[in-house]
Amino acid sequence: MDVMMIQASSTGLESTVRDRSLLGLRTRPAVIGSRTTRIRFHLAPASATMRGRAAVLNAVCSSPAAVVEGLEKRWPSSGKSRDRARLFVGLPLDAVSDGSNVNHAKAIAAGLKALKLLGADGVEFPIWWGTVEKEAMGQYDWSGYIKLAEMVREAGLDLRISLCFHANGRSPAIPLPQWVSLIGESNPDIYFTDRAGIRYKECLSLSVDNLPVLNGKTPMQVYEEFIQSFKDSFSGFLDTTITDIMVGLGPNGELRYPSFAQSKSRKVGVGEFQCYDKHMLEHLKQHAQTSGNPMWGLSGPHDVPQYNQGPDANSFFKDSGGSWESPYGDFFLSWYSNQLLSRGDRLLSVASGVFADSSVNVSAKLPLMHSWYKTRSHPSELTSGFNNTAKKDGYESFVDMFARHSCQMVLPGVNLSDEHQNQGSKSSPESLFSQIKDACKKHGVGVIGESSVSGEADQNGFERIRKKLQEVDTIMYQRMGAYFFSPEHWPLFTAFVRSLDRQQEMHADDFLLKGLE
Repeated sequence: MDVMMIQASSTGLESTVRDRSLLGLRTRPAVIGSRTTRIRFHLAPASATMRGRAAVLNAVCSSPAAVVEGLEKRWPSSGKSRDRARLFVGLPLDAVSDGSNVNHAKAIAAGLKALKLLGADGVEFPIWWGTVEKEAMGQYDWSGYIKLAEMVREAGLDLRISLCFHANGRSPAIPLPQWVSLIGESNPDIYFTDRAGIRYKECLSLSVDNLPVLNGKTPMQVYEEFIQSFKDSFSGFLDTTITDIMVGLGPNGELRYPSFAQSKSRKVGVGEFQCYDKHMLEHLKQHAQTSGNPMWGLSGPHDVPQYNQGPDANSFFKDSGGSWESPYGDFFLSWYSNQLLSRGDRLLSVASGVFADSSVNVSAKLPLMHSWYKTRSHPSELTSGFNNTAKKDGYESFVDMFARHSCQMVLPGVNLSDEHQNQGSKSSPESLFSQIKDACKKHGVGVIGESSVSGEADQNGFERIRKKLQEVDTIMYQRMGAYFFSPEHWPLFTAFVRSLDRQQEMHADDFLLKGLE
């Protein structure tokens, strides 16, 4: 029996490949990375067609270079096709973690070559504020990311860059810059805060955007200097290798409030409003006074559920007679959403200005807060900052803002379906995706569909992506790692990519995997 051994780790790409007399050839193991858990599976060549496919697997077993040679012979690259949506694959979040070195470099290089030969248009990788400007304001280390960009250029792929002004609190942990965190220790009101006084420390509150809280500079000034330094440092890649730049606007890079940040329960709740740092409360107080109702500016709504509770746990979000429909509810929700809209307007204005003399596509991400979409109040969207209800379209103003800055919109959840959601949460990712997408079409805003890591990476998930190819300009597939190259996923992804151009039909058994031991 022919055996291929693959090592996989939580960070993704380390692998050991062993070939035992596959097609009569013997090779030494090719090792990339360190020892981790091993996965064993068998190959079962049978017919002449299958033996041809097995020959490609022999190349995979031999070396990364043989991977490329084998794929070239079996599936010649047909070049980039522009009669379909572009396809990008995200590289590991921690591809660069210390500023100067590329992690998993050999494995990433092999993955880039494989993606090129499969027909993908390019890859994406995030550039973290906390990695580049780690120790002191204005001291940037781009060297590791430049090395990674050079690898992408050598592979002949396009490159999307995500500029991340947030931290990643999950694995792999990527913090904010050290000097920003030190400021936050003495001035915690730079962070979003909920009604219990809990701070969200993975990004700065939008309320301090124009306040000199960062050693005498405003966050907007610091963001602009960071983006300008990026442009200067990557000038040799812009408009050639780098074709797209996504600007992070909030938690997880999305334009939203961190309304679900403190929820530890798996139960789908409505989230909570994040308007309790002192600067947000000051804005609310001023707005209430201007509107002639100063009592409305004392605090946020008092009759709202907790993070993991449903909309009927208190009176604010109730479908019938809820406070969200009252004059006070309209006042608060409009103010809360407009604060978020202004944040997006400020940062996209900065980004579009920096890249005004470049042909790169600038984009930003909106969330797909689809839980409770089938209720009248849409509470998950309201707490996230989108005043979208059964009575009001809460996305038109955001899409219009994107249009004014000539920015494309990244929408996650392109692989999600209603039927696979928690039925108790009255969720509808398909309906919400269509609502926002239709608004983008109306305003001439290009849509980049991003796969959700919580979505189904099975044949049905790929079929849902395929159905949306005519509705979006680009597909952003998340994300390269251990599971990406696993026998459960890689054959399905391979078949999906090669089917996009419809020039050569390919099925999941092109990588014949016969069970796991």
